[in-house]
Amino acid sequence: MQIDYAFLESVKKGIQVDFEKNRYVRDQSIPHAPCKNLCLNKQEQRLALKNALRYFESDLHERLAPEFLYELQTYGHIYMYRLIPNYEMKAYPYDKYPCKCKQAQVIMHMIMNNLNHEVAQFPHELITYGGNGSVFQNWAQYHLTMKYLSEMNEHQTLVMNSGHPQGLFPSHPDAPRIVLSNGMMIPNYSTQSHYEKHYALGNTMYGQMTAGSYCYIGSQGIVHGTTLTLLNAARKYLKTDSLNGVVFVSSGLGGMSGAQPKAGDILGCISVIAEVSEKALDKRLKQGWVKKKITDVEQVITEIKLAKQEKRAESIGFLGNIVLLWERLAQEEINLVDLGSDQTSLHNPFNGGYYPVQLQFEEANEMMVKDPEQFKKLVYESLIRQVDAINKLTQKGMHFWDYGNRFLLESRRAGANVNQENDEQLFRYPSYFQDIMGDIFSLGFGPFRWICTSGRSEDLQLTDKIAEQVLIDLITKSPKIVADQLNDNLDWIRKADENKLVIGSQARILYADTQARTEIALRFNEAVKQGQISGPIVLSRDHHDVSGTDSPYRETADIYDGSQFTADMAVQNVIGDSFRGATWVALHNGGGVGWGEVINGGFGLVLDGSDDASRRAKMMLQWDVNNGVSRRSWCGNQNAQFNIKRQMEMEPLLKVTIPYQSDVVDKLEF
Repeated sequence: MQIDYAFLESVKKGIQVDFEKNRYVRDQSIPHAPCKNLCLNKQEQRLALKNALRYFESDLHERLAPEFLYELQTYGHIYMYRLIPNYEMKAYPYDKYPCKCKQAQVIMHMIMNNLNHEVAQFPHELITYGGNGSVFQNWAQYHLTMKYLSEMNEHQTLVMNSGHPQGLFPSHPDAPRIVLSNGMMIPNYSTQSHYEKHYALGNTMYGQMTAGSYCYIGSQGIVHGTTLTLLNAARKYLKTDSLNGVVFVSSGLGGMSGAQPKAGDILGCISVIAEVSEKALDKRLKQGWVKKKITDVEQVITEIKLAKQEKRAESIGFLGNIVLLWERLAQEEINLVDLGSDQTSLHNPFNGGYYPVQLQFEEANEMMVKDPEQFKKLVYESLIRQVDAINKLTQKGMHFWDYGNRFLLESRRAGANVNQENDEQLFRYPSYFQDIMGDIFSLGFGPFRWICTSGRSEDLQLTDKIAEQVLIDLITKSPKIVADQLNDNLDWIRKADENKLVIGSQARILYADTQARTEIALRFNEAVKQGQISGPIVLSRDHHDVSGTDSPYRETADIYDGSQFTADMAVQNVIGDSFRGATWVALHNGGGVGWGEVINGGFGLVLDGSDDASRRAKMMLQWDVNNGVSRRSWCGNQNAQFNIKRQMEMEPLLKVTIPYQSDVVDKLEF
């Protein structure tokens, strides 16, 4: 069917207010962000309104001010719902966007994918995933950003401050087209209460990771990592490569957590994932990412036993609270669960990230606004119950890990029994990063990804084949420890198309190291140059990567020299990417484990078939991986030390400081 893309011309107009439209009423057919407790006094509410009205000519203020005040007092934030576009939000072919430069077209493609209703968690609130991971703070920012992109040329850079487009500034073709920062605060003010206040004021936002950097690719982005985590957890804890008959229990079917049952299906295990939002569960059921929906906990137990007996792969979405499921499982005399974790959004525990077992879903949404103190009390009581049940199951043989969502940290704050008996500073359960993924990252393997901006599935299939051949070529040349990882990822890329991972843009994720990322990029660019691929490819990665994130309870949890609380690596990474060829870069506060707990960054790099694109990709990708490997080497990780020495042998311009290990200190008396 021929599509008329003329409607995209409207992005050039910027902010347009149509008072003939009725005031927005929330469309209940799509999920919405929970109403936020309004934390502003009257003077601050006035300031929030003045801040919002700055985007509009003064003759519109009298009509808009009451509407925005209603949004602020009803929803806890000014989203400017009146400005929601009347066209379908999705990633259209890059060349249909009315821009002056190809890089801007590609960025528009990426932004609209992040807000696609099939992709975004709360699209009308501009939230892509994680409960509060925002692309913009309001719809005026969206329209103004798209207008700037339509006007941009290769001698300009757009500066974005927490969703606000500050403007186009003169630069040069090798500079990034966009520089984004999200949630950056003076350290003493980087607290949850300051986030709530300044988000309500319109001063900052929580960009999560790839939400605020325009690089989200749907839950596929975490499926691969979850698959590798489960596979390596089975190898470590169960001493097996096969997950047939293995039962994995967790929670959450949202933007990131929704990957869990799909990963379980890929590996052939029995996954049971609890979800309190029926809309979120139904969305995953419709997408085929979970096979069964069950509302009765007793039926869940029956299904687990049958699937386990038959060693049959199964994915069950339990519509109910995870605490009820854990408590019922703990009542079984014989342990049914092999592997367990949690992916509730505990970086945002009191505003919809965690639902206490004592309340029904709608009751919780109401109480978190009307009685936030009581709601917080119930959250902590619920976490204590959840941990008690998990502890009973691990005593029976289940293996549990923290999935980097702040579960253990928030449970400790609740007073739950999560500390080691002999050392209360340490948790009784590991972070998945400490136990499973840290050594993989230290070898340089992380969530590399690409997007075919033509929108053609045929282009994506060809990139899969190119990437597959790169891995095959590298396996024969690599040491066994590297070849083993390449083989795991070779199996992934061969099955990627049949596993139907695409939601939204034509994108793919592949855990790859320095050599694989660089060679894949160069071959992709050549394929674009030769016309084998019909449009530019965007290279990116999750911020959750080798070098991208400093987070003491997740990505740097396996740093044991005390520097896990520093953030030099992530900041240096964004700076280094910016002058080595990235098309855009982003630096964020928060992501994964929460505001004030993480600094992370990411990039987008456009491959347009030019020689310049190859030069930029080679220079930038080597830095983007080896920066983190060198930091992990300095902290004593053996895989990282092996890897960085190997990288220096292959790149004569790379010279990295290698630590000398000492056993003298342990012999001294203090």
